[in-house]
Amino acid sequence: MKRKTHIRQTEPFRWENVPLLAYKEEDGTHFKSVTRQVLFGGGEQAGAELRYFEIAPGGHSTLERHGHVHCVMVVRGRGRALVGREIHELGQHSLVYIPPLTWHQFRATDEEALGFLCLVRRDRDRPQRPTAGELASLRADASVGAFIRV
Repeated sequence: MKRKTHIRQTEPFRWENVPLLAYKEEDGTHFKSVTRQVLFGGGEQAGAELRYFEIAPGGHSTLERHGHVHCVMVVRGRGRALVGREIHELGQHSLVYIPPLTWHQFRATDEEALGFLCLVRRDRDRPQRPTAGELASLRADASVGAFIRV
């Protein structure tokens, strides 16, 4: 089957024949109001996947880490991101690099959605959520503790 060489944008941050998916396959309270779209699945030749995530106002992604790198570019709205023990203010065109095995979480502001592109390896590990001890260690830092949602 021949891969399409062009995918038309049908409305802001939506693309032709690209399904709007749930953020995670499983339900849970560890994230709020997040959707994803796989823009380029990559296949074996590309070796990478480009995804678009959108967090609704007041929403947040899962607090997690992985063995692989994430490369993120904000393309819509404002928010904040935890990367390790640093909290970064995000705006349009902000770039975020998440090293392997680094705790991270994204949050939209209460006023607007946060949309970002995320580039990852096609073959990657499953997310790890913090244990009770790891969560206590993160919360020991007052600014990190105030930021994270689980």
